[in-house]
Amino acid sequence: MEPPASSATAATAAPSKPRSYWRWSKRDFFPEPSFQTGETYRNALANTCPRLKDRLLNRSTDSHELLVLPKASENRMARILTWWDLTWLAFGSVVGSGIFVVTGQEARFHAGPAIVLSYAASGFSALLSAFIYAEFAVEVPVAGGSFSFLRIELGDFLAFIAAGNILLEALVGAAGLGRSWSSYFATMIKNDSEFFRIRINSFKDGFNMLDPLAVAVLLITNGIAASGTRKTSILTWITSIATTLVIAFIIVVGFIHGKSSNLTPFLPYGVKGVFNAAAVVYWSYTGFDMVATMAEETKKPSRDIPIGLIGSMSMITVVYCLMALALVMMVNYTEIDAEAAYSVAFVQIGMNWGKYLVSICALKGMTTSLLVGSMGQARYTTQIARSHMIPPFFALVHPKTGTPINATLLTTLSSCVVALFTSLDVLSSVFSVSTLFIFLLMAIALLVRRYYVREATDDKSDFWKVLLCLFVVVASCIVGTVFWNSGLFGWIGYTVAACVWFLATLVMSLLPKKRQPKVWGAPLVPWVPSLSIATNLFLMGSLGYEAFYRFLICTGVMLVYYIFIGVHATYDVDHGIGQESKHDEVY
Repeated sequence: MEPPASSATAATAAPSKPRSYWRWSKRDFFPEPSFQTGETYRNALANTCPRLKDRLLNRSTDSHELLVLPKASENRMARILTWWDLTWLAFGSVVGSGIFVVTGQEARFHAGPAIVLSYAASGFSALLSAFIYAEFAVEVPVAGGSFSFLRIELGDFLAFIAAGNILLEALVGAAGLGRSWSSYFATMIKNDSEFFRIRINSFKDGFNMLDPLAVAVLLITNGIAASGTRKTSILTWITSIATTLVIAFIIVVGFIHGKSSNLTPFLPYGVKGVFNAAAVVYWSYTGFDMVATMAEETKKPSRDIPIGLIGSMSMITVVYCLMALALVMMVNYTEIDAEAAYSVAFVQIGMNWGKYLVSICALKGMTTSLLVGSMGQARYTTQIARSHMIPPFFALVHPKTGTPINATLLTTLSSCVVALFTSLDVLSSVFSVSTLFIFLLMAIALLVRRYYVREATDDKSDFWKVLLCLFVVVASCIVGTVFWNSGLFGWIGYTVAACVWFLATLVMSLLPKKRQPKVWGAPLVPWVPSLSIATNLFLMGSLGYEAFYRFLICTGVMLVYYIFIGVHATYDVDHGIGQESKHDEVY
């Protein structure tokens, strides 16, 4: 008599039927051994300190992010995007309501006609970050974007804090766009921005105007995004081309009806006003990083990502500068309406119908921003779930649509709840500091990637040289920003800080690079990432203290979650604890 086949042999001979996508068992949310029973969780908590130390020192690898983590999704995302798709996805994501909302406000109160320089400065900083994102996305074309890139170079802990902040910002930003969409549409219908809202007197001010239309807009746009990447991409680039034509019309009309006398005085608030405005209008450039999360679905990342990201950001910078110039030429900066600058500007030059064109363009921009934002948020969430920092249930990719529907549902429902209750003035204060913080970390990560490779950097002295240069670069930028904003020591203070930054970057440029990009890389390293560090820190320093206050509170909440859940889940997975039993159970 033959011996009975082992369970492993039987599983190999007759593989189990694939599990349904729609499932809700505890194993799908908390499969790690640390969470199996109350006793195992207490043991895990007792070992929090050594596990946290392990997570702080642990770094992922390119191959792990590319080859291992995507298996958690069970189905692969389809590679269907080209440079054309990425260009218009970036354009649709970035050119939303920001240019129509903040331009008038900053031109009126902080920069005057020099708002053009504010947009140029912010665009330059965003372009530097686009170079950095493009190199990482070409080298590691996965859905995680900055989360994956930071996890490889700076470790799990910083990657989680960074990704948590950018996801939170994206969720609240989506809610803000939903409320703005509702306001714009209501104004077109009845000249009352709160026409579609329902007042609940028993709720606290700021949370007492329910907005069901904003929720409906979020549900529709997120539903389209979940239905298929290709479908969303086509819709985005068609509508973005239409927006481009409207923007071209606004620019042409602005120049035809503009007066050069409106550009005088050009710097009514001084140079500091230009940079204070630059920190605010930087919001108009945010969103391009979401395109980096589409790398896993790009046909030829080495070609398509650099063209799509850098090409779109260059185009957007030129468009923004021209739009800002058209506004301040049409209307003297002292007469600009801070709330609806472009709409009122058309009325002021006698083209009343133009305000409807501006409103339609703004509505379209907000809609495509929501579409691309939904795609990016879901893919961030997918990669975070693949690493088990959040339940792996949200990593699953639907076999038919090829999209992460579970992750999309999570981000959709979260933003809907915020949009329903929270007023726009509360949402508008959401921390651009977190975006600048992510871009700062990305610049540091690129320098670490080029100058320090664990397997190749045998000489510890090289490591300490790189670390010292990085420390001096960051410290000099912080000191220079403090001197600039406080006026301490005048021009001598920030000139000395700039010289120290230059010397530290020069020394780093003389150090041997331990890694070169295989296909495409950011130019002029270390100068480009070092300059990105400087511009991001400078813009961060131009923000009010409230932004840092909220940033620290949100980071503290994320840290609590990480210590009680994230640390233990990722520790179990990365150390293979419980993997054999899981293997037998699944296969």
